[in-house]
Amino acid sequence: MLKKIPLAQAVGTRLAHDITEVRPGEFKGPAFRKGHTVCDEDVCHLQRLGKNQLYVIDLAPDEIHEDQAAALLAAAMAGEGVVWEDAPREGKIELRAGRDGLLRVDTAALAAFNLIDEVMCATVHNHTRVTKGELVAATRAIPLIMPRAVIERAAAVARQNGPLLSVAPLRAARAGIVVTGNEVYHGLVEDRFVPILAEKLSALGSSVSAAVFVPDDARRIAAALKDQLRQGCDLLLTTAGMSVDPDDVTRQGIRLAGATEMHYGAAALPGAMFLMAYIGEIPLLGVPACGLHHKATALDLILPRVLAGERIGKKDLAFLGHGGLCRHCPSCTYPHCAFGKGA
Repeated sequence: MLKKIPLAQAVGTRLAHDITEVRPGEFKGPAFRKGHTVCDEDVCHLQRLGKNQLYVIDLAPDEIHEDQAAALLAAAMAGEGVVWEDAPREGKIELRAGRDGLLRVDTAALAAFNLIDEVMCATVHNHTRVTKGELVAATRAIPLIMPRAVIERAAAVARQNGPLLSVAPLRAARAGIVVTGNEVYHGLVEDRFVPILAEKLSALGSSVSAAVFVPDDARRIAAALKDQLRQGCDLLLTTAGMSVDPDDVTRQGIRLAGATEMHYGAAALPGAMFLMAYIGEIPLLGVPACGLHHKATALDLILPRVLAGERIGKKDLAFLGHGGLCRHCPSCTYPHCAFGKGA
């Protein structure tokens, strides 16, 4: 419950909440912090901020202050790899990555949470790569005082399916690359795939353990993949051979290598002919030729998720469609753009 005090009688009282000051184009933030004891010198400043009265809080047993509410909400949201400090500003608490990795947001739970009156949470996109200390979300209770039951219900929604927010570390994979194509195998065309893939893997903390060139022969492709598995590779990538030409036999070779799960086609451009397969528990990513020409393709959307331990299926590739269209900007800024952000 709030009790009004005329400003002239407020000297000596402690503020029940932050008082915000806005100077357009110059400053927005707390002019006075919660807990500040009002003195004579503050009165004119408060009047300039439009405050002719202040409030004293007398909480009922079933009520909660915005700062306490924000802390309860943050605690309910934060899963592994997400940290926060119980130091709200204007009733808001920021949640940050506690380690490098891939942010995971339960978007359905987030929507259900935000449908509850008088609470909110905003996050960066699901599956965003983040670094330790980076801001990933913020939450607050919107009124200054609200029923405790509302906050407890919102916290329950945030945690009902597991944590709403988490940061998964990326494992350091030992990758094997099989470059397919008669033209490369016979030296008619210089390979450019291996250095491109090696750079992408290195940026994610992984490395290339083996790279071989094979012709468009399904059995030889299969043999190369099996050999890389014997060498201890725990991530496989094949390049090209994914289109509709009769001599594009990479998919057949992957099947012969023992793939028990294979999904061909992703709802992303560039990268529609991307392939995701598994040989036992080892993930295999088939990279179409567009990977040579574009900075970001379906590969760049899926590879971090694989390294974060996700098992990618047909549904995941289908959900790439929302936001999965590259706009081919004159100067590519990926990953600081919309590509892949809706998945």
